[in-house]
Amino acid sequence: MSGGMAEFQGRVAAWCVECFGDTTAYDVVERNWRFLEEALELVQSLGGNAADAHTLVDYVFGREAGDPQQEVGGTMVTLAALVAANGLSVGDAAFSELDRIERPEIIEKIRRKHASKPHRSPLPGDYKHAREA
Repeated sequence: MSGGMAEFQGRVAAWCVECFGDTTAYDVVERNWRFLEEALELVQSLGGNAADAHTLVDYVFGREAGDPQQEVGGTMVTLAALVAANGLSVGDAAFSELDRIERPEIIEKIRRKHASKPHRSPLPGDYKHAREA
């Protein structure tokens, strides 16, 4: 792992434990949902739509699961390609967001949002129907 990537991953892991505690930080189900939520938000911010996303979900989940190590690599490669195509920087965006969420007032805001959502739910805490689930 390169120095920049190792530093970033280490800081994120430490932040996650500080913000949520060990149990939630290492809850694979919770991390899956939060990653998918952020990936969908990125695609939405770049003009993607829900209908195409639903079609792609059906396609992906209609196939056998891949190897996690290879899928991480594929995710990183396609993220870098998407970012380049949009004239953005993976490193700048990643470290800028990490700097932002490490601020104490943002950690508290994230903790409140997390506390308001159903346990291990794919829906985030501020979703209007989360309390009904």
